[in-house]
Amino acid sequence: MTYRVCFVCTGNICRSPMAEFVFRTRVAEAGLEDLVEVDSAGTGGWHEGEGADPRTVAVLRENGYGAEHTARQFDPSWFRGLDLVVALDAGHLRALRRLAPTERDAEKVRLLRSYDPAAGDDLDVPDPYYGGPEGFDACLEMVEAASHGLLAAVRKQVEGRAA
Repeated sequence: MTYRVCFVCTGNICRSPMAEFVFRTRVAEAGLEDLVEVDSAGTGGWHEGEGADPRTVAVLRENGYGAEHTARQFDPSWFRGLDLVVALDAGHLRALRRLAPTERDAEKVRLLRSYDPAAGDDLDVPDPYYGGPEGFDACLEMVEAASHGLLAAVRKQVEGRAA
């Protein structure tokens, strides 16, 4: 049975596609690509149908990641098919938990940086959209740091299903 993860930010053109591509790479490196499905969405539909922000694409490609992406809006009906919904900041976390049709679905929502022990109490990945390239580099660093802990948690869930 496939384990499904969806990363969610505001417009699905910066942070969540970045997290999607980084985590998809980690999943493939771990040999779990047949067991884990990774995608992303936005809390709003402002950029639906558009590609990722060119700065996101540039930073991903510069660091060896894929970047082919089409933005979409998160649909609450997706909760029933998802195992984990990963919010990029506390505002997304609150919005997603409000959208969740059941308490069980709300429990599927977690903050990305909660998987990075070095993050401390600052669990938001800041939105780089209104800044320069350095914000996108910082975003990638945070996403990469959290992806290792997230992979360990997902691996544990996947292995638990196989047992």
